[in-house]
Amino acid sequence: MSGGEIAALIAAVAFLLLVGALSVPILRLRHTIDAATQTLNDINDRTGPILGNVNTSVEQVNTALGQVHTTLDGVNLQLARVDTITSHVSQVTANVANLATVVTSAAANPLAKVAAFGYGVRRASARRRAEEQEAELRSRLKAERKDRRKGGVFK
Repeated sequence: MSGGEIAALIAAVAFLLLVGALSVPILRLRHTIDAATQTLNDINDRTGPILGNVNTSVEQVNTALGQVHTTLDGVNLQLARVDTITSHVSQVTANVANLATVVTSAAANPLAKVAAFGYGVRRASARRRAEEQEAELRSRLKAERKDRRKGGVFK
């Protein structure tokens, strides 16, 4: 055996050891890749029905949005009607306020005079009654004093 053959034999043995050492991780990597492939296949099998359910949900949401749009159109129409009614009510309220102002100004002056006259009559009659009561009391006291001077009895 020559030196070149020995070197070739050593290189072959080293290559064989290298291939043997790398075969274990490569086999494990193959199992990992098989598991990942199986997982991807399972995900692919489950994704189809999920996407079908999502499509159905999206269609139902679109239907509901169409109904909401129709309802909002109806609400906007009713709000326009309410706005018209509100403007008419505002005009009527302004007219009633103006009418109340006119009636108040027309009736206030005579009413104030009547109220002042009534107050004056009440006050005068109260003073008259007070004076009559005071005069009656004075006369009674005077009579009582007279009776006492004479030795009479109080009545």
